[in-house]
Amino acid sequence: MAETKREIERKYEATDETTLPDLTKAPGVAAVLDRGVAELDAVYYDTADLRLAADSLTLRRRTGGQDAGWHLKFPVAAGIRDEVRAPLADTLPAPLAELLRSHTLDEDVVPVVRLLSSRDVRHLVDGEGTLLAEVSVDTVLAERLDNDPGATASWKEIEVELADGTDPGLLDAVEKRLKKAGVRPSASPSKLARALAETAPEPGPVRPEPLDGTTAGAGVLAYVREQIETIVRFDPAVRRDLPGSVHKMRVATRRLRSAFKTYRGILDRTVTDPIGDELKWLAGELGVARDQEVLAARLSRRIDDLPDTLLLGPVRARLQVWDASRRTDARRTVLAALDSDRHLVLLKTLDRLLADPPLRKAAHRAAPPVVAKAVLKDYDRLAGRVDRALTFPPGPERDRAMHEARKAAKRARYAAEAAVPALGKPAKRFARHLKAVQSVLGDHQDSVVARETLRTLGIQAHAAGESAFTWGLLHGREEAEGAARERAFPDAWERASAPKKRAALTR
Repeated sequence: MAETKREIERKYEATDETTLPDLTKAPGVAAVLDRGVAELDAVYYDTADLRLAADSLTLRRRTGGQDAGWHLKFPVAAGIRDEVRAPLADTLPAPLAELLRSHTLDEDVVPVVRLLSSRDVRHLVDGEGTLLAEVSVDTVLAERLDNDPGATASWKEIEVELADGTDPGLLDAVEKRLKKAGVRPSASPSKLARALAETAPEPGPVRPEPLDGTTAGAGVLAYVREQIETIVRFDPAVRRDLPGSVHKMRVATRRLRSAFKTYRGILDRTVTDPIGDELKWLAGELGVARDQEVLAARLSRRIDDLPDTLLLGPVRARLQVWDASRRTDARRTVLAALDSDRHLVLLKTLDRLLADPPLRKAAHRAAPPVVAKAVLKDYDRLAGRVDRALTFPPGPERDRAMHEARKAAKRARYAAEAAVPALGKPAKRFARHLKAVQSVLGDHQDSVVARETLRTLGIQAHAAGESAFTWGLLHGREEAEGAARERAFPDAWERASAPKKRAALTR
């Protein structure tokens, strides 16, 4: 079973002449305890083309020391990584392989670097002997194992790692003492990155970029690449059930699919349309979990807003049981999708698309006019759906029409956001107003879905002999919320549809 540890550390350059200063002068440090020297042997793994290193991931098999085993590290922020650990084994443990699938695309990982480290360890403790941080002076020998076997590099470095629960401010205090002693931060973010750089073979010829950076194709491809990288990055986060990960991955799939539709004059739709269908499938599988999360949070807030005198029956308990069951099913659906061959094929297809983008002639033209035309075309599509929605009286037909307008507003907003590098502030302002329209329509649709769920929960409560009063009351409040959003919709649309905002895109 894999376990996760949050690693917060800083690295510093060292030489044979470097000595540690008195770190008891750092606030909160009462003593520095010598813990001796540990000999560590770690083999780092990657794909043949170093995909993990390119994404700032490290995978190693370490022997020696107190944490022998397989370690997979994900970057969180500068100096912060999540280390997922699995027991020592001859081959890569399955839980780690699953977390790497979106990066490796099921290619084998092979040894690329071996690091032998002699680690001189000291513990910084407070007055009660509680561990605050570990400071180590590492003497490192790196040996290349893949495309330039036998190449070596060696260096010394100082590593300061916080203990769990320690105030991160201690790192600043320790760094201040180190800098006064002439010790400087490392230029490399990790031992592996340094080893790869210092043992790298001579670089081959640089492949020229296929597009000038000012062209429409360059801008759209940059946006497409960003969304694909987000999908790849959040795949393991979704598997680890990290907060917000499903939402971010789902948004990236939707943004990418919208980009394919909006910018089909730049990217050949015979290639991107089938990919868009697969992205729609993936977004749908992720949506089961995300929609449940949003709906449950909405209903919980509604219940919390009611005084206790209006909570008749086991309302909260029924909502919790309903939510727990559906979340379990949703989680199972998401993991099945990510583990499927269909998802792997999609990831490989997206990888090939970036390597050989299906560009059309318009991709080589100057970005502003091409991009603005595409954004305005999506706006026209949205305007047609808004006009249709406003022709219906309140009721199911208007609800459905407003939902269709919401999807069009989202696509137009994504198109404008993708156009910001080419069109600047006018596109940014346009996207902001379209987001406001989308928000109003989204709130309305959420109220529609909530009403359907509340009706179901009310029926279930009644069938179980419970009072359905509270569920009916909440249903009425959602009806009022939906009506309020309908009233707010025309004003939001009027602001977004002002002709001057569209004209600004073409100046």
